[in-house]
Amino acid sequence: MIDLRPVGYIIGMLTSVLGLTMLIPAAVDLGYGAAHWLVFVESAVLTTTAGALLALASRDGLARTLSIHQSFLLTSLVWLTLPFFGALPFMLGAPHLSLVDAYFEAMSGLTTTGTTAIPHLDGLPPGVNLWRGLLQWLGGLGIIIVAMIFLPVMKVGGMQFFRSEGFDTLGKILPRAMDISTALIRIYVGLTIACALTYLGLGMKGFDAIMHALTTMSTGGFSNYDASFATYKGAPEYAASVFMALAAMPFIRFVQVMRGDTMPLWRDPQVRAFLRWMGYAIAIIVLYRMIRHEASFWPTLREVTFNVVSTFTGTGYASEDVTQWGHLAFTILLISGLIGGCTASTACSVKVFRYLILLEAIKAQIQRLYSPHRLLKVQYDGRPVEDSVVNSVMAFFSLFILIFGMLIIALTFTGLGTETAMTAAWTSIANIGPAWGPEITANGSVADFPDSAKWLMSAAMCIGRLELMSVLVLLLPRFWRG
Repeated sequence: MIDLRPVGYIIGMLTSVLGLTMLIPAAVDLGYGAAHWLVFVESAVLTTTAGALLALASRDGLARTLSIHQSFLLTSLVWLTLPFFGALPFMLGAPHLSLVDAYFEAMSGLTTTGTTAIPHLDGLPPGVNLWRGLLQWLGGLGIIIVAMIFLPVMKVGGMQFFRSEGFDTLGKILPRAMDISTALIRIYVGLTIACALTYLGLGMKGFDAIMHALTTMSTGGFSNYDASFATYKGAPEYAASVFMALAAMPFIRFVQVMRGDTMPLWRDPQVRAFLRWMGYAIAIIVLYRMIRHEASFWPTLREVTFNVVSTFTGTGYASEDVTQWGHLAFTILLISGLIGGCTASTACSVKVFRYLILLEAIKAQIQRLYSPHRLLKVQYDGRPVEDSVVNSVMAFFSLFILIFGMLIIALTFTGLGTETAMTAAWTSIANIGPAWGPEITANGSVADFPDSAKWLMSAAMCIGRLELMSVLVLLLPRFWRG
């Protein structure tokens, strides 16, 4: 029998912290003279009280260390529970969403997906938009810590490689999990502040700079405007591209950079492949648009760079209608979204690391065809990769494709058109943000989707963000038998 007390205690504490965080948008609304601040205070009281009661009821588990089973439960239940409380301000006040819409919005925020269920953003109280940004910022921070501490231990999707290799290197610098978390928080906060100051210096209003800095560094993509990032064309697009790219790189490398060692960042195969593949996508689309549409180089370069980086990192900002760029450009964007950023970053999707392992495994298999007696080992960054890691990565790819296909079919059964169902499945399972189709509203929201489609997408966002298997393992009866 699994002891739930340690899991309940941690979830209770995190819920209480989430409730206290609601006081920030309450103060903002109060400062702007918006009566909506009372809604955030009510939500804060309810959330903090519920979290405190759960923590008190589970306090006997405080001194216990987490087992593998408890770690699986914790990572899933946190991302299932916190969106419910994060949804309270959306239900109790503006925009007065239903349970499914409010939960969808909070889940999209905490998983840093960026798809919205709110059809009109411009008229919302400032505190509501700030709360949407804070949800994404907290979710981005949380997923970094999960990717660095929990997933390698649980051996999910090849992440055990970072336990056997990356954590050995990490352990010499930061020996304890608390030290890892503290260092990551400092880097995350520092980059967020730098991003906000950059936006401010480039002409953004103060509130807009803070809002977009929160959703840029979390690669979440929520905006307080229906036009998304198209409100700030020009230099802010270049700045956003830089910070989105930084947010999609391994944060542990930034810790090493801050300690004076820059070489691990530049030598990291993930970072090199991520920047190289993103550069290829930008170059191809720029050339395609210039040849097909006779577009000017510099505006085209800016527009393409911003939207490619936004899609590649899973941020989901939009400054242009990319469906008008042509089939080749749109296909490259869809593929870019299915690649994603680096492991141990705020970015989403499959991740560059797994593609590198996949390519090396394919290369090794081809070599075995003409050299069957040759002993070949899959390598990553010059180091051999254990068969268990390769098998785990292969299982992840198979499961990702299977769930992706099943989700498309399930969404069509809810009444969505084929185009909408495909892009909705793409954006939710890979946590990217935008979707296209006749059922999408003018500001890109899914407000007109059937409730069943929103529940399916909410589940897909959670499963995709937590690397698929860490959630699906809970469905196995053997898991609950310990």
